[in-house]
Amino acid sequence: MPVQIPDDSDFSAFKDQCLNQDGWTSRYNKGGVTVWCREEESSTVQKLKMRIICKDVTAETLYDVLHDTSYRKKWDTNMIDTYDIARLTVNADVGYYSWRCPSPLKNRDFVTMRSWLPLGNDYLIINYSVKHPQHPPKKEFVRAVSLLTGYLIQSNGASSSTLYYLTQMDPRGSLPKWVVNRVSQFVAPKAMRKIYKASQKYSDWKRKHNPGLKPWIYPEQNTLPSISVSELTVQRADSLENIDESSVSEEKTQHSDDEET
Repeated sequence: MPVQIPDDSDFSAFKDQCLNQDGWTSRYNKGGVTVWCREEESSTVQKLKMRIICKDVTAETLYDVLHDTSYRKKWDTNMIDTYDIARLTVNADVGYYSWRCPSPLKNRDFVTMRSWLPLGNDYLIINYSVKHPQHPPKKEFVRAVSLLTGYLIQSNGASSSTLYYLTQMDPRGSLPKWVVNRVSQFVAPKAMRKIYKASQKYSDWKRKHNPGLKPWIYPEQNTLPSISVSELTVQRADSLENIDESSVSEEKTQHSDDEET
């Protein structure tokens, strides 16, 4: 299946999903963070949406934090590795991300095509999984599939913003119900608060680390090798390994710090 770079209508449709509450069930609402879940026809697909109000962080800063992979390594403690692979256009690239799952569940990774768009007072970043010929699945990870994942950042004035995160993914495994519950009740809210805290510290950090380097805003700074979209294909979930972890009990797992309330 050919890869298509998102156009304005795709970004608008993603924004509508973030803002529309029809069909979504609230699972968490505390301390400025809300988490919703949505039932999907496929029992293997997890769909989550989150929102956090960032009272003292501008939309522009949030946008920079979510783009800056160097800074992400400072605050995303669930991340094992992330790197950019190649650029497609001035506002689209291909990248790799792997993250730590609670032991003894296997760790997951993604290869995704990411695209971004400033739209008036809004900023959007969306991605979905692709196959890149030089980055096949690794034996130490389960290659998960992002059907659609992204962020919507809305400005609430000079120094305030709202961040939405929406993900529709197939983790390629029959996960136990407690994992899904833990994600919505603990992992997701903590992750949103972590982005908020990281954004509060970003300006000071960036001042000391290549302050003028922002290739997501200034594409002429991008030094990634170029790749044609024809070299990529959409990553279909049914072509990947599917593992059964449904029998893993919560007592046997080791939770990371990010899963504490």
